[in-house]
Amino acid sequence: MQDIVVVLVMIALTAFGQPLGDDLAPGILGMVGRGLGLLVGVGLLMRYVLPRLLHHIARSQELLVLFGVAYAVSVAVVSEALGFSSEVGAFLAGISLAPTPYRAALGARLVSLRDFLLLFFFLDLGARLEFTDAAAQLTEALVFSVFVLVGNPLIVVLIMAAMRYPVRVGFLAGLTVAQISEFSLILAALGLGLGHITNATVSLITVVGLITIGGSTYLIMYSHPLYERVGRRLAVLERAGADRADRTATEDDADTDVILYGIGRFGARLADQLGRAGHRVLAVDHDPQKTKEGVRHGVSTVYGGAEDVHLLETLPLARARCVISAIPDLETNLALLHNLRHHDYRGPVAVTAFTSLDAERLRAAGAGTVLEPFATAATVTSEAMEELLEAGDDHDRPS
Repeated sequence: MQDIVVVLVMIALTAFGQPLGDDLAPGILGMVGRGLGLLVGVGLLMRYVLPRLLHHIARSQELLVLFGVAYAVSVAVVSEALGFSSEVGAFLAGISLAPTPYRAALGARLVSLRDFLLLFFFLDLGARLEFTDAAAQLTEALVFSVFVLVGNPLIVVLIMAAMRYPVRVGFLAGLTVAQISEFSLILAALGLGLGHITNATVSLITVVGLITIGGSTYLIMYSHPLYERVGRRLAVLERAGADRADRTATEDDADTDVILYGIGRFGARLADQLGRAGHRVLAVDHDPQKTKEGVRHGVSTVYGGAEDVHLLETLPLARARCVISAIPDLETNLALLHNLRHHDYRGPVAVTAFTSLDAERLRAAGAGTVLEPFATAATVTSEAMEELLEAGDDHDRPS
């Protein structure tokens, strides 16, 4: 999405930045028309030409690589000839090749060339950075940086809370956008070249970029400890989102046998099998789409997160014979175990771990049963392969 928006913005900036003389309106309309023509042309190539052409070219890996490079350069040249920058054409070329079945093959073959050229791209970008007025703009840079580092995650939290996702999910997702990207520097350089902004503005954007790109790295690295510190202050948003959830399932399932957290690939299959066996399952998941779709065999679903201690107050814990977490995240399962102890749940608890180290930590935290899907799948697969090999040996032996 960022690539697409950048292309459209660069086309718009170029359209309004060209010297058009007295014929302002016709000039702008002509530039916009050429931009739309370029987009339509690339769209037609994506829809009708590239799939069929690449089907024949892909017979030779070397030819496929040459075509990828030549196609990107050609679209860049056409873009520059129409009055836009070559970067616009390069972006469009990449976007048009991305939906094809040969994307992975092209990417694997071009990764070394891409990394080599990317090095020079960032060297050139770094050489153009402007710090002329940086010392006098520290106050403004700090204000903008705080807005990006704090405001962007908060905006994501509010949006995802409105979509009924847990605050923890919104917080962790929001930290990934707590910076301005290198595209900001590219657009700033384009704006400076077109005369839309001054060196002082480019300098301010550069300082904000350096602060936020560096700061967001540590925000992501320490995202879980940060959430432990601020999660309680954001709990009001989670309760507001949870109150809108459909809790009728808990009222109707007075005789729930199993409370199952997580209905992803593993959890949905587990709920399905338990339901087939005649057990009454109440499945809990923080994905509104999954809880809306539900699972088969009459398994009830309710919206919520495993870390939400308040959610347990609405679940039939006193009547549940077992609590299962099909979520492989260690921190989530540790929080669930803590919350169950907080509510004096005495029944058996089973949690999921993908690694033996996580399994040991969960057992040490009081988990009675730790499900290890990968280890179990490997054991079952090896037994099946052993039977297959033995059957093959019996077949090969002379009678």
